[in-house]
Amino acid sequence: MRVTSTTALIFVGALTATLAAPATAGADDRGALLTRIDGLVSDSMEATQTPGVSVAIQYRGELILARGYGLADVENRVPATEHTVYRIGSVTKQFTAAAVMKLVEEGKVALDDPMTKYFPDYPVGEFHITVGQLLDHTSGIKGYTEMPAFWEKGRLDLSHEQMIELFSTVPYEFEPGDRYQYNNSGYYLAGLLVEKASGKSYAEYLEETFFRPLGMRESHYLYNDPIVPNRAEGYRVEDGVLLNDQPLSMHLPFAAGALGSSVLDLVRWMVALGAGDVVGPDGLDAMTTRRRLPRGEEIGYGLGLFVGEMAGHRLIEHAGGINGFLSQLAWYPDDDLIVAVLANSGSAEPGPLQARIARAVLGVPEPDYAPVALEEEELERYAGIYDFGRNPLPVQIKDGKLQIFGRETVPIGEHRFVGTRNQDQVAVFEVDSETGVATHLRLERWGQVQRGQRSGGGP
Repeated sequence: MRVTSTTALIFVGALTATLAAPATAGADDRGALLTRIDGLVSDSMEATQTPGVSVAIQYRGELILARGYGLADVENRVPATEHTVYRIGSVTKQFTAAAVMKLVEEGKVALDDPMTKYFPDYPVGEFHITVGQLLDHTSGIKGYTEMPAFWEKGRLDLSHEQMIELFSTVPYEFEPGDRYQYNNSGYYLAGLLVEKASGKSYAEYLEETFFRPLGMRESHYLYNDPIVPNRAEGYRVEDGVLLNDQPLSMHLPFAAGALGSSVLDLVRWMVALGAGDVVGPDGLDAMTTRRRLPRGEEIGYGLGLFVGEMAGHRLIEHAGGINGFLSQLAWYPDDDLIVAVLANSGSAEPGPLQARIARAVLGVPEPDYAPVALEEEELERYAGIYDFGRNPLPVQIKDGKLQIFGRETVPIGEHRFVGTRNQDQVAVFEVDSETGVATHLRLERWGQVQRGQRSGGGP
């Protein structure tokens, strides 16, 4: 589940640490690496005004860092630690996909099954939607988090029936299998499928099948009501004032984004997934291999996980965002490296931060783009609204700079722009050869590409 929040306010330095020696690094090298990582986290928190961040890194089989920075709870001055439990948003999806693949291994579900086998009353019309299409975002079903009606009911404990009615009664976005479009409705349905096929609630199934056997004591279906030790609070900033973020009923994200965890547990999970202790080889391959559309086009998503590369290093990852929290869990399988970053602010940058950490560990240089000068008149060709099939993305000019996602960017030539802090993502504009005005925007990051069409605004 991806929910955008505004900027949070304060920064506090590093607090606690749990360290083990990398297998191949000397004490001096290890100390320098950890000092550099501390600096990367501190810089990120200060630049984004994030209250608390927790980081865990496992490299070549050893936990080289597990540490909290700043505050998990600002009001009560509770430090963030490696045991702090954050909402993880859409990082939840890999747990849902793994649950489905576990049921596939048991012969209770097949990826090619029609979804109507489990939801016979769902209005599919003439469409044929498979279980696999629910998991790889190609079903065409309307994403409920893109519907204003959902946010009007965000504090209500809606039943499964009420949630399904919300998104099943609106037109499909596209014919199933026609394209990839990230959405949360497919994963909501996948969680219900887990319940129908297993005879257990989604929360019970994850607890009994994954959390308890793997020793993940800091992972939960994170309802609002229960007392959960080490639970972080989530924040936002409005007009420079730090606020608790808006409440959201955890009945609503469900299998698309309702889990909570710690960085230690997420590393434990990814180790187990890679070792075949979660699902077998076929299930792992299905989750970590890019899926293809029926016409053969490859997409940058497996099942519950994005599949790409960072500077030539194979990368399996997923980010998460939900009111007051952002998260990133990344696995570099060929390098035996896992990085987990959790933050309690909608302004944080866990994705770019994990990439900086990974580059530091692997000895990969930071991207080095040479900026070019463009006058504001030249920037106007790019300004406008771009349709990526979910929420419209505005590209605006402010103080002579092009802003994307509300963040300042720098031109690097050939109609390309990068963020002043996030240079992993490159924005590439496609322009009309005659008018020179942008018609499409491509967002490229870690070997994955999203393409949006200009739908309004601009010259």
